[in-house]
This record gives sequence, C-alpha cells and structure tokens, in this order.
Amino acid sequence: MSRLRIFKDADPSTPLSSTEDLATIAERLKPIGVRFEQWQAAQPVQPGATPDEVMAAYRADIDRLVAENGFKTVDVVSIAPDNPNKDAMRAKFLDEHFHKEDEVRFFVAGSGLFTLHVGDTVYEIRCEQGDLIGVPDSTTHWFDMGPEPSFVAIRFFTEPDGWVGHFTGTDIAQKFPRYEKGQAG
Repeated sequence: MSRLRIFKDADPSTPLSSTEDLATIAERLKPIGVRFEQWQAAQPVQPGATPDEVMAAYRADIDRLVAENGFKTVDVVSIAPDNPNKDAMRAKFLDEHFHKEDEVRFFVAGSGLFTLHVGDTVYEIRCEQGDLIGVPDSTTHWFDMGPEPSFVAIRFFTEPDGWVGHFTGTDIAQKFPRYEKGQAG
C-alpha cells in the first residue's frame, strides 16, 4: 500500500505520523506543494507492454497533466530485478538532490520510495501502482527503488536534458530507512 511517514530530520528512527489513507497522504503533502493522486488505466496494461501501449492506457491523464504543466517530454522507464545495472541505477538516486524542474512520476506498476527534505521535516512517500507524485522544483529529496527494483513509471519533463540532479553533498539520506519491497511499518 501507498504510505506517508513524516519525521523530524534529526530523528530518522521515530515517525511523527504514518498513514496509508490516500486522501490523507494527498492532504498532508499539498501544503509543501507536492501533488499526489491516483490514476486508473483506460485499458488493461499487460506485462511487457510497449511504452506506446502504456501511454495509450493513461492518455487522458497524461494529456491533462501536459496541458496543465507544459511538459515537453513524456516517456516510460522500466526497471526489473534482473537488470544488470540495477545497483548503479539505484545508487544514482540515493543521495539528497534537487532539480530545476518538477519531478513528476506515475507508477504504472511496482513501487519505490520518495523521501523529501523540507525545512526540518522529512516526508517519506512509498509510491505504488496507480500513484502519481509531483515533487516541486528545488525540493531536496532522494529516491530508493530498493535492492530488487521492479517498476514501470511514466516520467514527465519540461527541460530537454531530462533528469538532471543537483546534489547537496549532505549525508541525510543515509540516515533514513531504505526501501525494501513489501516492507512493513
């Protein structure tokens, strides 16, 4: 299930709150400018579907988001546990960074953990199939796909360079829990 846990940045072992209620997650993220919503496919998406088939299943929501935000590029990324580059791919996103554009991802399948550092508060969002998250530009965060990554996501970009991370050089991300698929709590 999708989940939001909120921590003080000085205490990564004790969440201040935790919820799996989707409406509550969206409500608690809204004050920091984070978009959180759920999408339903207009048609079934089969394992192994092509990027065009994936995007066709979510065309109405994709078009709405592009019109609202002026995204110039939309693509599909798929990572499987047997990917030979999975460790390097995971490591790329594990340190605190920010972007000069919103980071918007929709989870078609699988899951991952977005962790946002806003002021002295850390918001840990476990995104699952059907979740869309929009992290505002300049929001410091990190992402963990776990040691056995398995997800398909639709990505939205306004900049032609695609994903460009600006790393903060802090070690805060190493202090907080990592993502393990099926983790409890």
